[in-house]
Parts: sequence; C-alpha cells; structure tokens
Amino acid sequence: MPRTEARETTSALAIPKSRLGVGIIGVSPGRGWAATAHIPALRALPNHYEIVALSAHSAESARAVGEAFGVTRVFSDHEHLVTRPDIDVVAVTVKVPHHRELVSAALAAGKAVYCEWPLGLDLDDARAMATLAAKQGVRTVVGLQARQAPAIEFVQQLLRDGYVGEVLSTTMVGVSIAGDALVQPNAYMLDKTNGANLLTVPFGHSLDILSYVLGEFADLSAVSDVRRPLITIEETGEQIVKTAADQIAVIGTLTSGATASIHIREAVAGGTGFLWEINGTDGTLRLTADAALPEIFPLTVAGAAGRNVPAELAVPMALTQKWPTLTSLQGAPAFNVGRAYAAFAADIDNGTRTVPDFAAAVRRHEVIAAIERAASSGERVQA
Repeated sequence: MPRTEARETTSALAIPKSRLGVGIIGVSPGRGWAATAHIPALRALPNHYEIVALSAHSAESARAVGEAFGVTRVFSDHEHLVTRPDIDVVAVTVKVPHHRELVSAALAAGKAVYCEWPLGLDLDDARAMATLAAKQGVRTVVGLQARQAPAIEFVQQLLRDGYVGEVLSTTMVGVSIAGDALVQPNAYMLDKTNGANLLTVPFGHSLDILSYVLGEFADLSAVSDVRRPLITIEETGEQIVKTAADQIAVIGTLTSGATASIHIREAVAGGTGFLWEINGTDGTLRLTADAALPEIFPLTVAGAAGRNVPAELAVPMALTQKWPTLTSLQGAPAFNVGRAYAAFAADIDNGTRTVPDFAAAVRRHEVIAAIERAASSGERVQA
C-alpha cells in the first residue's frame, strides 16, 4: 500500500502528518513480542502506521516471517532495514543484550526508535543510547507502555481531583512467574548479566507506573535474594542455575514525602498477582491485576472514601476508547503497546512529548541501579 506523502527527511522530528513507515527488528513467525504485540498494535492503527519491513536473525527466518505476516521486504541484516528511506520508525524487539547495537544503528541512520524495555543491559548502556538519540535529534520511545493503560490515566485523574486527599503512603506487592519452570526462549532471563530479569522487567514496569503517577523515589533501602536457585527448562527437563534475584523488596521515601514500598517475587504458589494501594488523608485507591506485569495484564481500579471498604470504579469509556481502532485489542498484550504507538504518532503531529522516551528510560535505569547498590550494601541510598 503506498504511503500518503513523500518524506523530505529521515528525521522523525520533521515527519508531516501522514502514515509512518515502520521497520521491526527481531520478528519470529510463531512467537515473540513482535508477533504478539507490535504487529497487531500497528495493524490496528492503519491511519498512523504502515509496516514496511521486517528483520529476523537468519535468511530462512526472514522468509518465514515475511510469509507469516504478509510483508514483502524482509531482511536478515538489520543494516538493510534501518537505511531504507521509506522507514521512519525502527522498532527493536530483540533480547536485551542486542539492544544497544541495533538501536545505535537505527539512530545513526536518523530514524525514530521504539525500543523494548529494558533499554539496555545496564545504566551505562541506557545513557549511551539516550546521548546518541539526543545528538541525532530524533524521537524515541521505550516500551514502558503500562503508562498508557486506561486505568493509569483514570487514577491520575482521580488523584488530581483529590479523591484520596494528600497521599501519605503507597504499597505494591506482586508475583511475576508462577512456578519453578521456564520455557527455553526465556532461559536467558535466569542470568543476571543479560539484563532481563525480575528486577528490570516485572519490578521495572511496576516501579515505573508508581513513579509516573506519584513521583520519583528520593531515597530507598532494598533487599534482594535468590530463594529458588534451580529452574527447570520445560522442554528438556534440564535444571539451570539462576543468578538473577527472585525476591526484591524496596522501601523508601518519594520526593513528595510519601512512604513507598514494593515487593515483587517469583515462583510463589498462589498469592496475590498484583496489588497496588495508594493511601491518603481522605481515601484509598487500589489497583489489581493477575500478575506483576501491569504493561500486559488489565488493571482493575477500586476506591474508598474515608474508612469505607474499596469498591470497584469503572474506568470511563472516554479513556478506554481513546483510540477506537484499538478497542478490539482490549485485554490483549497488544492493547497498551498500541496506545503507546498511537500516542507517539500524536506527539509527532502535535509537537508534544507524552510517551516515555530514552531519557525517561535512563531515569528508570538510575533507580534500578540505586536498588542494586542498596541491596548490595545494606544501606539506604539516594535514588
């Protein structure tokens, strides 16, 4: 399908109001986050985006993904994708250890980049990518799409309207992966050095919405531990030694003065999937979900004035149907990703900045680094 307007530049800052050409790096035909979330999200926004090209890890995989998704331009070399003049946005959906190389190539080519979270292996990685993006003058998005959930927008409205009064404290508790087994494609998450683990993914997404809604941590203390050091690979029965923590607990003070605590854990039999309470002088708000992955699982909001028992509060239709073409994705992993893409297109058209960019990702990596320091030292640290 032809694009609606020609581009005069590859810089995303100068894109006119028209459909954006997208190239996705890291696509598998039968599984993976690109197939689960990015492709359905983009195809639900046909007035904003066109998937122009896909890249996979081999020529054989590239042909397979092209057939699976009906895209004719497929590559096994990402350089061929990022240098195409008809691509405005490059989506990087590969495993974290490869983010910096691929993101840097796209930025060097002058493309806007949507990179999955976590942005880098560590804080230094994230800072390097954010610095390059600023130097190139291109727009970026990081996959902290829980911010786009309608329930989060609703809670922000309620807080602005004084529903709980002054926020005194907030508590999060949740379970990530239930059980002591893992599928082979996710086995790399057992190695802390690979950058994708309980702290960066379930904890990172949960931390991000707390900070986005209530403000940043000023200082914190932390405990982390590996309570189940052997994990079974489901396909083979092999047991792998896990070096990434499966218990992380943080308590600290927000810049507002409110007390905040977060405890996210893995491999728990039963237990609360996800519970976030915001307690104030005049009431309480409570958000729940099936797991501590608020970017994926739908959030339910409940509230109570004074000392009453919290009752469910319906999220206004104006928020759930903010982008009507995404309605069919509600409840699916692609829903919040689609809302992030829609908001990004609106930002480009309107000159606004509402989606989390690489600078926001650096801040989140800074707090994660502070948590690691606090857990290692046993001391309270500045965040």
